[in-house]
This record gives sequence, C-alpha cells and structure tokens, in this order.
Amino acid sequence: MKFGSASRDRFAAIALAYDRRLAAIFVASAAAVFVALRLIALAVMGVARRAPRPRSSLFRLILADLHRPGAVTPVVVLSLGLGLALLVTLTLIDGNLRQQFTAGLPERAPSFYFLDVQASDAAQFDRFIAQHAPGATLERVPMLRGRIVSAHGVAAQDLRPPASAAWVLQSDRGITFAREVPPGSRVVAGQWWDESHEDAPLVSIEKKIAEGLGLKLGDTIVVNVLGRNITATVANLRAVDWETLGINFVLVFSPGTFRAAPHADIATLTYPAGGTNEQEIKLLKAAAEAFPTVTLVRVKEVLQAIAKLVLDLTTAIRGASGLTVISAVLVLAGALATGHRNRVYDAVVLRMLGATRGRLLGFYALEYVMLGLATALFGLLAGSLAAFLVVSKVMEIAFVWLPGPAILVALAALALTVVFGLVGTFTALSHKPGPVLRNL
Repeated sequence: MKFGSASRDRFAAIALAYDRRLAAIFVASAAAVFVALRLIALAVMGVARRAPRPRSSLFRLILADLHRPGAVTPVVVLSLGLGLALLVTLTLIDGNLRQQFTAGLPERAPSFYFLDVQASDAAQFDRFIAQHAPGATLERVPMLRGRIVSAHGVAAQDLRPPASAAWVLQSDRGITFAREVPPGSRVVAGQWWDESHEDAPLVSIEKKIAEGLGLKLGDTIVVNVLGRNITATVANLRAVDWETLGINFVLVFSPGTFRAAPHADIATLTYPAGGTNEQEIKLLKAAAEAFPTVTLVRVKEVLQAIAKLVLDLTTAIRGASGLTVISAVLVLAGALATGHRNRVYDAVVLRMLGATRGRLLGFYALEYVMLGLATALFGLLAGSLAAFLVVSKVMEIAFVWLPGPAILVALAALALTVVFGLVGTFTALSHKPGPVLRNL
C-alpha cells in the first residue's frame, strides 16, 4: 500500500506540474539518486565484508561495524548523500551564474549601442565619435529587418523547429550584409564568400539555428525584406559568441544582396579600459544633441539590471542551499539517533573488555570518516553532473567546474558527519555499564 501510495503521489506531482517534462525528469532523477545511494551503501558494506582482516584490532572493529546487522551505513549514506548532491548542485549553479553574468560580461562589453544611424550621416557620425571618444573602438554595420518566409522549400508556418530555434520565425529579425566574417563569429562549415562577390545572394547562418531549421549547406532560405522576398543559398554556417555583447546576427548576407536597399546602421562603442561614468555621460549628452534621431543604449545600465536580476536569483539559490543544509543536518541527526542504542551497547561491552575512551573515540571517528568520504565522493560526482546538465542544457551557458566551492561543501559535509557521530558517541560513552548490561 505504501508503495502504491508513493507511486500515485509521484504521478500526481507530474500530472499537476506546470512543466510535466521537467517534473518527470526531477522525479526520475530523485529515484535514480536513491537507487545509486543504496547501491553505494551496499558496495561499502560488501567491500568491508570481503576486505582482508587487518592486524589492527581497531580496523577490524571498524570493518565489522560497517557491515554488521543494524549498521548505520545505509542510513548515513542515504541521508548525507542526497543532501550533499543537492548542495553541490546548487553551489555550482550559483557560482556559474555569478561568474557568467557578474564577472565575465562587464569586462568585454561595449559601453554604448547606437541604433538607427542613417547611412547619410555615417561619415559625420564617425568623425563625431573620433572627436568625443578618442581611443575608443567604434564598430558600425548596416542593419535591416526581415522575416523568414521559408527554409529549404518549406513554409515558415509549417516548420517545426525546437524551442531553441523557434524564436527566429516568430517576427522580423535583424539582418545585415558583410564582406568579411563579423567579429565574434567563426565559420564552422562551408566557405565565406569573396569580397568581390556580386552574383546570386548567399547567406551565412548561425549553426544552431540552421540545425534547428533543418538547413544545410546549399539549401535555400527565403526572407521578406521591405515587402520583397529574397531567396539566398546557404553558403556557410557560423558559431557566434553572443556573450561578447558585440554586434552579431543570425543571418548575414553577401554584400551585393541589399546594396541598393535603404537601411540604417547599428554601432557599438567600446572604451579600452571600460570607460568611466563621467566619460559615458558626457558622450551621451553630446550624441543626443548632435544626432537626435539616433537611439543610444548605455550597456552599463543594462548590465546593472541584469546583475541585480542574477543577484536575486543567486540569493534564492543560496536560500535553497541553506534549507538543504538544515534538512541534511536534521536527517543525518535522525539517522545517527536510530543506531544510538546499539552504540551504547557496543561502547559498554568494549569498555568492559578493556577499550579506553580515547580508543573508542578514534574507532568511531575513523568509521564516520570512511562513510563520509564515500558519500562525499558520490555527492561531488552526482552534484557536478546535475549542475552541468542544468547550466549547459537548461540555461544554455558555458559550464565551468569550480573545484574550490564544490570540495569545500564536500569537506563540510564530511566534518558534519564526524561531528554528529562523535556527539552521539560521547553520549554512548557516558552510560554506566551496570544498567546497560542488566538490560542486555
């Protein structure tokens, strides 16, 4: 009945979840972790049972205590391993988010975006920037708006791309044309066109979007620009580093495709040392007066908003980590309490046989260290794998394993196991032998 009730609860949790796929993955992962922890506990007990008998009586006692009937090995491994795996997962997600958004981006991001720079004002705009921001790097490229009409002969409304690529079909996209590979991009399939190419339109597509739309080299794509359908052949695929926050596009056309089309430019400005607030505000005011039709976006303000959002998210993650620690402590304490009576009997009998208090403390400390090390290793591996999947597959950002925080969490869990175990041991050693022996 209990199994059936638990199964119904799991099915109900999946059926009532907002994202059933995510709920199913969570339930399956939790079940897999429980099974893995049970197998690890059995493996520890099996190794202890089959290990050669050491000469030291202390180690013989430790090995026997790990696999004897009523041993706390399964309970400790399960309670500590589950909490530790979750804690390592949350710690690595927190660290990756902070490193990705609050550390990496501001160092390489441009200071300004300039939108709708008219082609007729381009030369004057370049001179203005050179005068008011000497030494800064200006990148300016043409930009038009276009909607994908069809890909490899299939109408856009009939395409069924994955969610990661579906957004490119939902509305007009920014497109451009260029003679050279844009900065922040690299060709990973096909060849870039010659600078003098003026023949049939060619297009370069971001690799993941092309895969999502089912496009390959030589296929055609139709884009509606200014009410006119433009058919272009896929000449190459690009990998784009969007994290630089520089100018880049999913679709880049050969230069002759839109030469006569009316368009505006988009530009970025990057100071060598990042730029100060005084420099940026001064330039912002001067540009607003000189080019009132140009829209200026100060990237630093956007990054500050993103940093606040990420900080709020990581604060929530740390709150969840705190709850995980509290839960793990309570479960571990309960697990050790279940074996307290056996500990009392063992301690009394061993003391009657001549074991000293210090020897018994060393015996139990080494036992908990062995259990903690096996569990900590599992927690590190399982937590790191879970964090990798969440960061790289769900959040779709680069995952970096942070050994410092992960190992620190594992060592803290190990210390927690030893401390709680020894606290219970001190209590067991404080019992007088007489009353305990009479109740054997």
